[in-house]
Amino acid sequence: MTRFKLVVAVLLAVVLTAGIAWAGTLEEVRARGHLIVGVNGGVFGFSMPDDKGVWKGLDVDTARAISAAIFGDPNKVKFSALTAVQRLPALQAKEIDVLCRNTTQTLTRETINGLNFAPVNYYDGQGFLISKKLGVKSAKELGGATVCVLPGTTTEMNAADFFRANNLKWKPVVIEQTAELNKAFFAGRCDVLTSDMSQLAAQRSVSPNPAEYVLLPEIISKEPLAPVVRHGDDQWFDIVKFTVMALINAEEMGITSKNVDDMLKSKNPEIQRFLGVSPGMGKALGLDEKWAYNIVKMVGNYGEIYERNVGPNTQLGLKRGLNALWTEGGIMYAAPFR
Repeated sequence: MTRFKLVVAVLLAVVLTAGIAWAGTLEEVRARGHLIVGVNGGVFGFSMPDDKGVWKGLDVDTARAISAAIFGDPNKVKFSALTAVQRLPALQAKEIDVLCRNTTQTLTRETINGLNFAPVNYYDGQGFLISKKLGVKSAKELGGATVCVLPGTTTEMNAADFFRANNLKWKPVVIEQTAELNKAFFAGRCDVLTSDMSQLAAQRSVSPNPAEYVLLPEIISKEPLAPVVRHGDDQWFDIVKFTVMALINAEEMGITSKNVDDMLKSKNPEIQRFLGVSPGMGKALGLDEKWAYNIVKMVGNYGEIYERNVGPNTQLGLKRGLNALWTEGGIMYAAPFR
């Protein structure tokens, strides 16, 4: 074989191999018959099994929305509880199909770690939880404190940066398991628990005496939390990305799990495209034309998911804030479905 023919053969092999990888994850998930999703096993309101073993939370519902889009069934999901240290390697090693585990989008995770982040499903920021008995009113008064923190997280780096920037000494208490870390804090092994504000609110809400603990006012970081997939499979990335956008878009258009069947009769061309009355959006993703309809019918829109898991009327009582729609003072915004 001439050198020219050899080069052509190698290039052709690369192209064919890339083509197989591009379509791989959806085909694998369909052949398996269920989705495998990495989650956090111990954050109330986001991803945690209840006393009957049923997984619940905002991240769990995001995963179920992906299942509804693919299978027309929100329950074809196997949840894999992962620590912060385990989560990215598990995704890279193809042990899971997607990570829905309060994971912050960062430059190095998107590049060095070879990951793609879908649109944000919860905008957060890091804070500090303390016992009221400590008598501290500001994080800048935490010099010399022992701080419970998870390893392998942006939280650990942010805390180190905060104490260094403010010339404060601190002693990290690093524990890998979320449940064990929380037990350590509430047992008094450390003065401070630091994490995303949503997680701190969640841990306080299920603590023995929630009224004894207070969130300090400082928010020391930006934590855009989003589902994550591997590089190299654009179709799969598109499916996960537009599943999150479908949740947001449905709320923007006023489509809920209760009125979605009536919305099928709408004359609005945007709604017709979105719900599959006018075909094309499903085909573009390699899914059934009713993929978005199934998401809303079976799981709800973003507002419904937020309200039932973490909203003001739940045990967490979190206001929408940045997670409100862009039309209501927040920054939740979906790309057009056309």
